[in-house]
Amino acid sequence: MFEISAQDDLKIDWAQMPTYNTIMALAAGVGLLLVVALGWQMMKDRPLATEGWAIAFAILGTILTVTGLHMTLTWPLAPGGFAFDNIIFGEPSLGFGVLMLGAAIILWRRGEIFAEASLENGGLRTEQARRLLWPISIFVFALGLACFGIAAAGWTYTLFAAPPQEPISGEFAEYPEVEAAFISGLYVLVGIGSVLAPFALLKLNRVLLGIIGVVWAIAGAIFTLFGALNYFTHIGLIVNTM
Repeated sequence: MFEISAQDDLKIDWAQMPTYNTIMALAAGVGLLLVVALGWQMMKDRPLATEGWAIAFAILGTILTVTGLHMTLTWPLAPGGFAFDNIIFGEPSLGFGVLMLGAAIILWRRGEIFAEASLENGGLRTEQARRLLWPISIFVFALGLACFGIAAAGWTYTLFAAPPQEPISGEFAEYPEVEAAFISGLYVLVGIGSVLAPFALLKLNRVLLGIIGVVWAIAGAIFTLFGALNYFTHIGLIVNTM
């Protein structure tokens, strides 16, 4: 799968190394940002065009579900020594994607519950959301624990390091702990928000909801920017190792 020439040039058989965590990172990052934005609008009793939110959630959820399911069920997706990527990227994407599809269905079929709630209705809209979302928040909690496990594995085994042939990220190839800490830190942020979700929804605790919004917004923005950057770095890696 990997070949090293006399000049120490890394060569990869890309026919055996499919990779698409670029689009997964973009969809996951934007998905987190949309969850935060929707929650903020609901807490502020802002008018909602629920069909638009449903379509956005459905599109991102479909991308994450399809790619995450393929990566989860194809073992190993990349037999060149990266089987752990199936777990690290595939399974969380699958879980998040299915959650977004579920949210899309709720917003599409029962959108009037949220769209019609206005300032004079007080907390009616958020209370309806709490009742609908609390049961599945237990799974969100479990995914948060999984994120902590992934972060711990990243730190322990110094995962995520890019080879020197990859533009930009490869500049840190001699310091693998840098990218390991960076990506693991993102999973920790997502995990913090996830494990707080059921407790925040139980009593609609605005402090906990605020913490969730902050950590997910930060993680979502970084995932989005990092995913966009990877379109350059991953293409560069492929070109440099063909």
